[in-house]
Amino acid sequence: MNNKKKEIVKMILNQNLEEKDEEEIIDLLLNSKVTIDVDKENDLKMTFGDKVADKLSEIAGSWTFIICFTLFLLFWIILNTIILVKSLDPYPFILLNLLLSCLAALQAPVIMMSQNRQAKKDMIRNKNDYHTDLKSELILEELYEKLEDVLKNEKKILAKLNEIEKRENKNE
Repeated sequence: MNNKKKEIVKMILNQNLEEKDEEEIIDLLLNSKVTIDVDKENDLKMTFGDKVADKLSEIAGSWTFIICFTLFLLFWIILNTIILVKSLDPYPFILLNLLLSCLAALQAPVIMMSQNRQAKKDMIRNKNDYHTDLKSELILEELYEKLEDVLKNEKKILAKLNEIEKRENKNE
């Protein structure tokens, strides 16, 4: 039966894999549990920088940040045009422009780091889903074969019972 499973897995894979890779996948599907908790695995491997990048991306991509930052910009403009007699940053707000440029220069790479890690996590999740689907398909195929065997045996038993019943009817 194990060779039949191997053939089914090879048929399912239907890819041009190297012999070593094919055997590894077949062994993985037949003899081991393929599901993993991608989020838990990812959380165990996260560095301090990864955690900071995720937190900053979470904050920078929120409406709270947008609203607070808009309020800060309005406050800066009002402070330097109306409230202060000798403004810290007069119009055209060169200091504010410098601060915004620095923020954008630092924020973009942090967000990209977070997105790259999320993409890697998604790739692992997709691979995990693929292996789980393959194993499920293999199990379903095996169940189908067993069900066919049961149905064949049932037909044989019914035929035997009908034959016995006919004999009994003849003997009466």
